[in-house]
Amino acid sequence: RGKSINTIVAYKGDINQLIRFLMDKEKVEAVELVTVKSIESFKKDLTDNGYTAKSVSRKLNSIKNFFAYLKAEGKCEVDPSTEVKHPKYENEAPKILKAVEYRSLRDACRNDIRASAIVELMLQAGLRIKEIENMKMTDVKENEVVIETYESHPTRNVPLNNSAKMALKRYVEDIRGESKSKNVFITKTGRILLARNIRSLLDRYFTKADIKDIKVNDLRNTFIVYQLKAGVPIDVVSQVCGHKRISTTEKY
Repeated sequence: RGKSINTIVAYKGDINQLIRFLMDKEKVEAVELVTVKSIESFKKDLTDNGYTAKSVSRKLNSIKNFFAYLKAEGKCEVDPSTEVKHPKYENEAPKILKAVEYRSLRDACRNDIRASAIVELMLQAGLRIKEIENMKMTDVKENEVVIETYESHPTRNVPLNNSAKMALKRYVEDIRGESKSKNVFITKTGRILLARNIRSLLDRYFTKADIKDIKVNDLRNTFIVYQLKAGVPIDVVSQVCGHKRISTTEKY
């Protein structure tokens, strides 16, 4: 279905967790023996062990997809998950940086040209961390970057304002140099700067800027909210950010 690697890994973990529970606590060792009661017991066990309603709902999504697939493949006659209801929960509002935090983060990494370019691309262009990892030199144009198709995300062109454009240009010319790597962001030894490296780098500057309870994706959230506040049409913001559905943008 073109799901992201993270989604596939998460679904696999959820299903394996259910299997372990069924075998260890319910003594169920065949898929056709799984009942509504079995899955309800798993749901209760998750809640008893401190999982939030949102996490339980996510795991039920994995399980429902799994049993729908098994039934479609003829591996079981009855789908026991259809009668199991999701717990109710309210989605938290996306977290965004306050104006003072916004300025503090940019100031904190001002002398780190590579980190500054990454921060500008996330805060000023709304790029995902994986998109920064994947970005090739051939994707960088004069006033925009091309985000190539990856996982389930289609190709899109993202415009760069002057701040993001200058930060990226400065990094490429002053730090990256003539590396043979195809990727824009690289380590000191010329290897690809992986998403986990980018996350560690940004976490270090969150600490330096004294910004608490912030995650890397909140930089992208901040870009989206600021664009909407500035009056940019929601369909344009949705397209620039690469949202598959405009309803995703509407939550902001």
